Amino acid sequence: MAWSKLKQNLESFLCPALYGRVEYRATSYRYLPDKTGTCYIVVDKKNVLNMSDITTLIRWYQSEQEIKNDSDIQVPINNEEIEAIRKETNGIVPEDRLQVIARSRKLSVYAKELLSAQSSLSKSNFTVVANKFLSTPIEESLESNDILLNILALVDRRLGKKRILNMTEKMKLKHPIVQYFYELRLSTF
Repeated sequence: MAWSKLKQNLESFLCPALYGRVEYRATSYRYLPDKTGTCYIVVDKKNVLNMSDITTLIRWYQSEQEIKNDSDIQVPINNEEIEAIRKETNGIVPEDRLQVIARSRKLSVYAKELLSAQSSLSKSNFTVVANKFLSTPIEESLESNDILLNILALVDRRLGKKRILNMTEKMKLKHPIVQYFYELRLSTF
């Protein structure tokens, strides 16, 4: 599908409150072998998501330790996870330490998922992912581990207010760029 047609299809699914604020742009170069340049998403005339540029507004993590040491990341821990660690350690670990262990384990899993999603985003082709988004149900795009599919689904007009408000806890475990678009969508209500 040609870029102009793809862009038109993507913009037809934009939430009415975000129309004009969120734009899909692409650069192309005549002498490149594949003739496609870079695709990026612009919000309020600022380049927010450029898959090949690390200098965007959102923080891109380089290592698992950066994620673990980032104080902005809030990982919810439930009682079942603490109980599992208590059983694993036969109850000899102090109560306050159980929560620290549970948080550390959950952050390790989160960090690996985040870095995996980030690396696949930098290698992905925007047009391929956009075509996949247009041909799959929105539920699949929301549940996907692909950052770009999550973003496209969050700005979609088919996503209602009630469903967005119910996604708050799930969004805390997503990449900062996905959280940014979630907050952007919340601001439209």
